[in-house]
Order: sequence, then C-alpha cells, then structure tokens
Amino acid sequence: MSTIPTKLKDGTGKSPREIIIRPIITEKATAGLEEKKYTFKVRTDANKIEIKQAVEALFKGVEVESVNTIKIPGKKRVRGRAVGYTPDYKKAIVKVTEKSKPIEFFEGLA
Repeated sequence: MSTIPTKLKDGTGKSPREIIIRPIITEKATAGLEEKKYTFKVRTDANKIEIKQAVEALFKGVEVESVNTIKIPGKKRVRGRAVGYTPDYKKAIVKVTEKSKPIEFFEGLA
C-alpha cells in the first residue's frame, strides 16, 4: 500500500503525483541544489499552493519555504514542410527550509 495521499488537502481532487510530473535535471537546476532549490515540471493548471502541498505530501520530512513558477512556451519545430510546436509546460522551483531534510532523489546530483 502506498502512503501517498490520493487527494490534496484543498479538496481539488488532484493527487500529488498528477501535479508533479517529473523532476527537471539540467545544469542550472543542479546548481540550485546548493541553495536547497529543487526544480520540477508541473501541470499547467497547478497553482503555487497545490505545488507546495504536493511536494510536502510526496517527500516526507520536507518543509517548503517558497515556490516560484514559470510558464515555458512551446518552441517552433520544422520537419520538411511541416511546421509545429512543442507543448507548453510549467516549471516550478521549490525552495525548502534550512531545517528540512533534503529530497532523496536529488542527493547524488550535487
């Protein structure tokens, strides 16, 4: 049995796993690990409160200090005569408190 709650506290019906899609691991994101900043790709309709609750629900012992969100527009891609765009997505930079334990997934990266 999983101990991750199926819904958030605010009653929106979204589970934490639906809100946080995946971690973003780039050079800039790994540089933020020293300041206890973790970067995630999140749902485009998720707000800062939902993201904070989802991170605290998924990673036990983590206390979120602040959440910054960025909407990333899709890039134009051309294949022959066909022109299209990559999907838009939302990125969240989550800063945890100093007394909070680190997120285990990111421990080996810094």
